[in-house]
Amino acid sequence: MTRILSAVAWPYANGPRHIGHVAGFGVPSDVFSRYMRMAGHEVLMVSGTDEHGTPILVAADAAGVSAKEFADRNNRVIVEDLVALGLSYDLFTRTTTRNHYAVVQEMFRTVRDNGYMVEQVTQSAISPSTGRTLPDRYIEGTCPICGYQDARGDQCDNCGNQLDPTDLIDPRSKINGETPEFVETTHYFLDLPALADALGKWLDDRAASGTWRPNVIKFSQHILEEIKPRAMTRDIDWGIPVPGWEDQPTKRLYVWFDAVVGYLSASIEWARRTGDPDAWRRWWNDPEALSYYFMGKDNIVFHSQIWPAELLANNGEGDRGGAPGTYGTLNLPTEVVSSEFLTMEGKQFSSSRGVVIYVRDVLERYQPDALRYFISAAGPETQDADFTWAEFVRRTNGELVAGWGNLVNRTATMIAKNFGEIPAPGELEAIDTELLDQIRAGFTAVGDLIGHHRQRAALAEAMRLVGEANTYVTRTEPFKLKAPEQRARLATVLHTLAQAVADLNVMLSPFLPHSANDVDRVLGGAGAIAPMPRLDEVEDLDGGDPYPVITGDYRRGENMAAWESRPVVPGTPVAKPTPVFTKLDDEIVESELARLRGRPTA
Repeated sequence: MTRILSAVAWPYANGPRHIGHVAGFGVPSDVFSRYMRMAGHEVLMVSGTDEHGTPILVAADAAGVSAKEFADRNNRVIVEDLVALGLSYDLFTRTTTRNHYAVVQEMFRTVRDNGYMVEQVTQSAISPSTGRTLPDRYIEGTCPICGYQDARGDQCDNCGNQLDPTDLIDPRSKINGETPEFVETTHYFLDLPALADALGKWLDDRAASGTWRPNVIKFSQHILEEIKPRAMTRDIDWGIPVPGWEDQPTKRLYVWFDAVVGYLSASIEWARRTGDPDAWRRWWNDPEALSYYFMGKDNIVFHSQIWPAELLANNGEGDRGGAPGTYGTLNLPTEVVSSEFLTMEGKQFSSSRGVVIYVRDVLERYQPDALRYFISAAGPETQDADFTWAEFVRRTNGELVAGWGNLVNRTATMIAKNFGEIPAPGELEAIDTELLDQIRAGFTAVGDLIGHHRQRAALAEAMRLVGEANTYVTRTEPFKLKAPEQRARLATVLHTLAQAVADLNVMLSPFLPHSANDVDRVLGGAGAIAPMPRLDEVEDLDGGDPYPVITGDYRRGENMAAWESRPVVPGTPVAKPTPVFTKLDDEIVESELARLRGRPTA
């Protein structure tokens, strides 16, 4: 057994999340975490909503509410959507809790006291019309390195280089197009050059492991080549106060400093809520524990450079030395698992341009496992992928319904019609053992692929085995075994099919948790294959406002299947089933495209 931290990117609370977001951080992290729990590992899966920064202020102003009210509203929407999608967080919290404030400020103090936070006078971008600081990501211009015209003030998405707003040619505000003014201000900078050697050694070690996706490790090593100090405070009045600068209320910690510390603060909050306040240390201080960070590719820099640098600074492992703080020596990421981008109908997701479909909208009209299946089978694992309604319908109908759903339905139908219960088998023939052996071997093959973050290949292998089981039905023709002298053979074939379906259901459950419980009930089980998350309303541990969290009971053996073949029990009642998956009408393609274009639908 290994302790595994699943650190899932924190969705930003400036609005509901669309399916491109959950394709990057949500479904991949959940598939991995569910599998690892089933395989016997002790998993801690944490995240929450990221609620600070100027974009929240800008959106709140536009909505006519306070930043806190705006964050509260979107936090609840996001929590409800992620629960409905079945994401099995041990704790999904938020960055506006008092626990988070305390952990972030303590982390800052340690990094500063170890010498890795240095004060520098710099240029800050100000909106001439409002007097408010413009965040780096709200300033666009031409990249001085590659000439890309829509580079941001913190990074060029075309060449991947880190930038400062003052580096941009012809900078402009993304909010209203005006040219920002630059004024002198003092900020704390994370001294990345003093941590460069330690970062380089860590990245070289990660590269030697051969486990990171090539695009992630190459990008991470590339940005290390021109490393420079990075500002970790901002001129803004919405965020976490800077320790030592309490007399400057318009100075706050940079939202990206506070957000990545959230992985630690959420772990600490989880431990406190379990009644064992130090339980988090088993994942953070034990060097044998493993940690996997899930996100989209636009966040790689913060997880392969900024957060590891903060951890090294906390541990006193940079050029300036130092000693670990209150939280002890903290583990660096084992792997940064970054997905590429999901586009929609050939276009980049854009809420402002109406090229978007929110998670909530999909789940209101379609089964959650249909979306999970599409993301797992055709998502942006190692290259950009495109979501189209035609492909969504094709995969749902052609693979989920006609492949897996059909196997489940006809197996249960034949058992219910002929026996009313799972029959006891007679002597197995070669064709029976061949199928069962193939499927049992799938636990190793599929599990190994999931464990190495090759989920598309893992799902393809599981569905290949579904195809083998359907072929077995065609070859054995149980529907023709009607004579009394064939009844023993019929019982053996149907028992073999019941075992195959039960094993495949376990194998598919990390991808399809909702339907896994339904399939188990079809075969007479209790529906205790894949535990589901729940939304709890909780009090702030340190006296702040109440808020919703995602949590759950994911203990193996209680309400979760182990990652192994479990013999079906002869005599288990099986009733005539109803289909587990809903077949989609081809007409929904045009209906959804019309909705996307903003036209009324029937």
